Amino acid sequence: MTLLTNKKNSSFKWDSIVIGSGLGGLVTASQLASKGAKVLVLEQYKIPGGSGGSFKRKGYSFDVGASMIFGFGKKGYTNLLTRALKDVGEECETIPDPTQLAYHLPDQLEIAVDRDYKKFISKLIDLFPHEKKGIHHFYETCWSVFNCLDSMPLLSIEDPGYLMKVFFKSPLSCLGLARWLPVNAGDVARRFIKDPSLLKFIDIECFCWSVMPADLTPMINAGMVFSDRHYGGINYPKGGVGVIAEKLVRGIENCEGQVRYKSKVKKIIFEGKSAVGVLLENDEKIYSKTVVSNATRWDTFGGEGINDPLVESKIIPPSEEKWRERYVPSPSFLSLHLGVNADIIPPKTHCHHLLLDKWEEMEREQGVSFVSIPTLLDSSLAPSGSHIIHAFTPSSMDNWESLNNIDYLAKKKTDGDNLISKLEKLFPNLSQNILHKEIGSPKTHKRFLSRNQGSYGPIPSMRLPGLLPMPFNSTSFNGLYCVGDSCFPGQGLNAVAFSGFACAHLIGSKLGMNKWKLPE
Repeated sequence: MTLLTNKKNSSFKWDSIVIGSGLGGLVTASQLASKGAKVLVLEQYKIPGGSGGSFKRKGYSFDVGASMIFGFGKKGYTNLLTRALKDVGEECETIPDPTQLAYHLPDQLEIAVDRDYKKFISKLIDLFPHEKKGIHHFYETCWSVFNCLDSMPLLSIEDPGYLMKVFFKSPLSCLGLARWLPVNAGDVARRFIKDPSLLKFIDIECFCWSVMPADLTPMINAGMVFSDRHYGGINYPKGGVGVIAEKLVRGIENCEGQVRYKSKVKKIIFEGKSAVGVLLENDEKIYSKTVVSNATRWDTFGGEGINDPLVESKIIPPSEEKWRERYVPSPSFLSLHLGVNADIIPPKTHCHHLLLDKWEEMEREQGVSFVSIPTLLDSSLAPSGSHIIHAFTPSSMDNWESLNNIDYLAKKKTDGDNLISKLEKLFPNLSQNILHKEIGSPKTHKRFLSRNQGSYGPIPSMRLPGLLPMPFNSTSFNGLYCVGDSCFPGQGLNAVAFSGFACAHLIGSKLGMNKWKLPE
């Protein structure tokens, strides 16, 4: 039955309850707390961060997800993690990565994306000299998108008052962004580039962070990533990615907010069409003026394979049905967290790598392999004489969920060994130099991250016009908001940080807590 209450707004203890402590939820909560809101974050697990967290084993500190972090620049408006921490009096010491990613691709195509933009473009032109003009045109178009984003404070575009102030501050940038909202990166690439191999490289450039080829990747997202890796750069937080979440939690608590662990939300409580609180698994009810779901859109509103969403299925609005027609969960991952002998890693090895043997395998099960070695940047993450290797490859829940326990464990071992064999192309004899090994499957990701099918995030089920169909933070219910990678602008830590800024601004506007002046 639908959970209803007659709770009056005047008796609410909390201004906002945030369900989940992923980075999107924590940025929402920290931004609200910095405005003076009374905020409660409810996290089902015992540590914060979700896929942006860390866990410790036998002297190793492993990142749950990727360690290629955007948003820690020192200038402009796109350094959202730096800004979010600063707003609650916190700061992360970071270590600059000289290279975003080293590609190891079919036809012996090898290129490392240098932090220096001119060096990267020069290397790419050396590989495709006949496409010099096209390369310049495509990546400079990405810069034009990025420059629009970086010229204005990134807050909610659902707030008409804010949009008006931003338009008067930066009218050309606003018009520029509006132009690119319905466009995908593949459309732009093909406008300037003809070489099929170079277009495939643009595909893998998009796939490495969006898990989609260029035709399905919004141009605004591509402009942000392909430019910020040179502008703000890839900067690794000292102590591991989980430090970001830990510092945001400390900032929330210093602003008199609370973060409660092992507090799984069972249902959102409604009064008519308004969200007024949550019901926990232990049947405790907590009331609030607003509720924010940092769960995926599917875990919030239901969908195929979701038996018990946060919102009762009989009151799901048509807009969420439309969402499920347009987007599907991306694959999850098979993950390897390894502790290895340090001498297995050659000197001057890059921190991040992508391996693909055949172009046609890019979107197939376990076709692409991602590798990060964060100890090359921060040696404190592992015992002396050892390195961390975190490798992961896309893997669908469909290949795992029907297995019995014996077959499941056998598949984990076989698939883990296959991934190690692929890594031995970079690091010969790796299998003989493993000191510690943990294997995670899509079921592992679903269990610990509480994400539908253990998914990395939503991907279009059809060709869509850029970011236009992506939902924002508000929902069809009063007082209920969504945040995270199921919201505009999508996947990645900096993207969900934007979603958090936008969500907090929208709620701050509703509660009358926002400053009139735009952020500096």
